[in-house]
Parts: sequence; structure tokens; C-alpha cells
Amino acid sequence: MILAACSPKVVPVKAKVVAIDSVKTRPIAVVDTSAKRVVIIPRGPYAKTDSFYTVKADSLVALAKKQQPAMLVDSSGMAIPSDFVGTVNFGIRKPNYVIIHFTAQDSIQQTLKTFMLTATQTSAHYVIAKDGKIFHMVNDYLRANHAGAGKWGSVTDMNSCSLGIEIDNNGSEPFTDAQVKSLLLLLDYMKKTYNIPTANFIGHQDFAPKRKPDPGPLFPWKILAQHGFGYWADDLLTDIPPPTFDPNIALRLIGYDTSDLNAAIVAFKRHFVQTDITPQLTPMDLMVLYNVSKKYAP
Repeated sequence: MILAACSPKVVPVKAKVVAIDSVKTRPIAVVDTSAKRVVIIPRGPYAKTDSFYTVKADSLVALAKKQQPAMLVDSSGMAIPSDFVGTVNFGIRKPNYVIIHFTAQDSIQQTLKTFMLTATQTSAHYVIAKDGKIFHMVNDYLRANHAGAGKWGSVTDMNSCSLGIEIDNNGSEPFTDAQVKSLLLLLDYMKKTYNIPTANFIGHQDFAPKRKPDPGPLFPWKILAQHGFGYWADDLLTDIPPPTFDPNIALRLIGYDTSDLNAAIVAFKRHFVQTDITPQLTPMDLMVLYNVSKKYAP
């Protein structure tokens, strides 16, 4: 088996081509006859950013391999004795949340370009096109810049513990059947692979209600809940909230940041009501909130 090298920036002098792409739209593999490794020469429209990704990933791997003790000094300037002793019990960090977005752009090409410009400083692990094609842009174990400032429960740094999925949608159109089908398959893979709890599939709006509206009231949250990705209110609501029911507490039990209560109510209604996204809770909204909050915090 031929293994790929980590940082293919230079083609070895002593080399032979073992795979040729005749249309020059995909990488070709070159074997270094002295080191017995493969160098991938990027080709195609994403060659430049693919190469940048590889170099940056290599730098992160090198950082993880460092075995440097803590270099600390006390108030008098004396060094604190320290050493690095490797343990046998460790592993890579795993994602525990999935955040779903709409792109709010006009095409998949525009979104891919946005995520390939360093000036934007934004990214996502996956982007799903209208035809259902999935673009994987950041390794699942790496941190993508998709969630930004917000709060869900006690989590404030969502980028460090979540996977971000962007869906090609301008925010005012239905999501395509192909997108929903691909999304469900992708979420199933994530849930099984990383053991992500049912409650931890949320929208950008849920995490950042003061800033973001996505994936919006047209997103099929009910279908996702039917497949085990997030919760949804029962079809038949029979329980009337008791007189002591506090909507603020219920929203917090689900995970919402209620420091701006109106924003939290709008985010909740975009997700769980969808027919009305005003910041007022109707009697029916209260029944939905009561029902859903019991699922998130039984």
C-alpha cells in the first residue's frame, strides 16, 4: 500500500509518476523512489486552497506532537520545576454538537469561494448544494469558524465542540428534497460516529438568537426530529401549562440564552412553531414550549 505524505509542497527529484489524470482536474500521485512516499500534486479549481489546507493541517499536527513542559515562573522570577511525561491514556477531541446553517448566498459556488478567502475568516465542516452534493471542507476533528458568538446552555465556545453544516439556501426559499435527503444521511453518520446526543442537533439561530436567523422557519425540523436529530412537540398537545409555568425558565432548560428574552422567543418559534415568528407567546406557543421543554429536561 502506498501512503500519502503529510506536506507535499515539493516534488522529489528522483520520482516516477504512478497515477496520471489525463484531464488534469484531479491530483496525480508521484512516488519518491528514495523515501518510498507519495506526493500529491494538486490540480483543478481548488488546487490552491487544497494546498493551503494541507500545509495548515501539517502545522497543527506538528503542534500536537510537541512534548514541552509548562514553563512557569513564580513572582520572584524563579522557574517552577516541570517536565513532560507522556501518558498512554489520551485521544483526539470529538464533536458533541451539530449546528445547522443556511448560507444566505445565491449559489454553492459563491459559498465555497467565501470559505476559501482568508479575509472572511469563516468556514464550515460541510456545505450541501441544492442537488444534494456534499462538500467536506474541514476535518471533523478540527475547529471550523461557523458558530461565532452565542450561548447554548453553558456552552459559549461552540466552534470548539461542534460540527457546522451550511446548506445552500438564500433564507427565503424551501430546502430541496435532495438537500434534506443528504442532510439526514450526514446527520446519521455524525450521530453514530461521534455519539452525539439527540438534543444536541440545533440551528445557528438557537445558539445565537441575538444575531442569526438561520436555518429559518422553512427548515424541516420536524422531519429531523422524526429521525432522531433534535426534538419536536407532540402532534397532539393535551397538557396545559400549570399556573406556575415560567417560559423564561423553560427556554433556559432547552438551552436558550434568555438575556434578551424577545430574541430567545423568536428563535424558539422559528425552530418549533414556524407559522408565527413574532416575539409574543400565544397560548398555543406556551403549550408547545411546555411540551418541548419536558423533552429537553425531563
